[in-house]
Amino acid sequence: MKLEPGMSALVTGGGSGIGKALCIALAHKGLFVTVVDFSEEHGEQVASLVQKRRNQFHGDSKVPSAIFVKCDVTDADALAAAFGKHVHLYGGLDVCINCAGFVNKSLVYDDTSNGTKTWRRAVNVNLVAVIDGTRIATQIMRSQKKPGAILNFGSVAGLYPMHYEPIYSGTKGGVIMFTRSLAPLKRHGIRVNVICPEFVQTNMGEQVNRILVDALGGFLKMEDVINGAFELIEDESKAGACLWISKRRGMVYWPTSEEEKKYLVYATKSKMTVTKNRFPSIQTPEFFEKITVHMLSHNFRNATRIDRVRLRLPMEPHSALVKIIYAGVNASDVNFTSGRYFSGNAKEASAHLPFDAGFEAVGIVASVGDSVRHIKVGTAVALMTFGSYAEFTVVPAKHLLLVPRPDPEVVAMLTSGLTASISLEKSGQMTSGQVVLVTAAAGGTGQFAVQLAKLAGNKVIATCGGGNKAALLASLGVDRVINYQHEKIKDVCLLPEFPRGADIVYESVGAEMFDLCLNALAVRGRLIVIGMISQYQGKDGWMPRNYYGLCEKILGKSQTVAGFFLIQYADLWQKHLDKLFDLHASGKLKVSLDPKKFVGVASVADAVEHLHSGRSVGKVVVCMDPAYSQTLAKL
Repeated sequence: MKLEPGMSALVTGGGSGIGKALCIALAHKGLFVTVVDFSEEHGEQVASLVQKRRNQFHGDSKVPSAIFVKCDVTDADALAAAFGKHVHLYGGLDVCINCAGFVNKSLVYDDTSNGTKTWRRAVNVNLVAVIDGTRIATQIMRSQKKPGAILNFGSVAGLYPMHYEPIYSGTKGGVIMFTRSLAPLKRHGIRVNVICPEFVQTNMGEQVNRILVDALGGFLKMEDVINGAFELIEDESKAGACLWISKRRGMVYWPTSEEEKKYLVYATKSKMTVTKNRFPSIQTPEFFEKITVHMLSHNFRNATRIDRVRLRLPMEPHSALVKIIYAGVNASDVNFTSGRYFSGNAKEASAHLPFDAGFEAVGIVASVGDSVRHIKVGTAVALMTFGSYAEFTVVPAKHLLLVPRPDPEVVAMLTSGLTASISLEKSGQMTSGQVVLVTAAAGGTGQFAVQLAKLAGNKVIATCGGGNKAALLASLGVDRVINYQHEKIKDVCLLPEFPRGADIVYESVGAEMFDLCLNALAVRGRLIVIGMISQYQGKDGWMPRNYYGLCEKILGKSQTVAGFFLIQYADLWQKHLDKLFDLHASGKLKVSLDPKKFVGVASVADAVEHLHSGRSVGKVVVCMDPAYSQTLAKL
């Protein structure tokens, strides 16, 4: 939800500190603001500042740019009335920020009072009022049937214990878990998020023990908190998100997905592992067609031919026959046809001829050997073995991956999706709060890398060539798109918004692009090489290139350059495929397919050439049997 002039926001605790700064920042963007605070003096002052700031940038309006409502947020009737006054004046509510806070100066176990003015008030201001404000705001937003954003203020004290103020720590922890539990409201167009800054130099922040503040690296800048708040408000992918802001690590989304898995008490089984035998039976033909490599060449069309072969039945005991529905096209297809993936010299590679082409596909099990028990005929499966450019293929049953449906989107999750998911985790050691640079980002694997990086809570820079590709990347939430037809990577990475450079680079282009990415890599950064497509189609095919000064560069900045080859991580395929499908099924992960259609075995060479032309957008797939795919679409 992009903040636009004419929207309106209500901010509790808006009379001072962070609340005051947020009110002024919202006015700068042209929003009408209601300042809710217990202090009349401070509240009136902020409302006046907000009105001047908004009028300065957006001109006068028929209604006041800002109003102040004196309110004790622990008074439920008064709080409801404040919301009512805002809606009556501005006609609705777009943003609600629950920022009011209270710090108890005495330890609860030393408090001999009834707590009305101490610990009990802290609970009511810090937690109960946040719940009540969120409740009222969601009801207003749902009644007006338009998107809205609610931002609750937690604290670093809610993420780990604050021994000198356990009530404050407990209430802020409650705000965090309350907010994270409201993620399902997104289906109503309402996103509720929580921000947890470390200490800012405000009246409340000054009450914190200075030794603790110094140990955490000092006070945060107010602008860092404002930037984090606006990210949570405007980023449509954030719902139930918790953003931790610190001097030591910057902005980090907590918990990470890996950390969350450790304590989920109802971790659901993947939809992939409960696939039922529900697909139509398959008539096995006497003959079928497949692509065979008959000579070594980086020119896919010249290296391959279509062979019509007899289907041999029955199956070997541990094998399965799969009817291919969709096959995926990869840049490295030309490396395979040129023999690059075989050890030894060219003569030794030629000894493997002829061999089958294609790395990945989805389909239906048509027959199984007598010893196969875990997969039944009619099961939807994926495979990542050689020979997928065919109408049928025989594979060891143990190599099949269970999938919910043999759809083209699942094909995209195989080589392309798994490469991104596993390499970012293992080679990139990706966490949150990092800057991630993805090259060729609108391609089959790049689209996954940018989305997984965003889902992990990172800022993403993505390169592409062309307006259509740039538009796709913008729709996927990329923070900064570099269309290299119009601007240079090195210029963008020198901008003030990326002062450190990129913490992680996901690189698939090679040659000059590799050099540019290495120069843009941050101190202690990690550059993942998953390919070098620009070097695959030279006059003599894939030729090695010397990268002069590489060792000196990475030594000087303690950097890591890591190669990644998917086949060496086969033990992680099913786990990460399950994760990708679950993200896709929940709407968190989009899968972009190239719009150009390729049908039948005879179209494979065209599809490979289309991929290498640079015109493809998203994953390129070939439909091996359009008639059967239409049958599946009706199920």
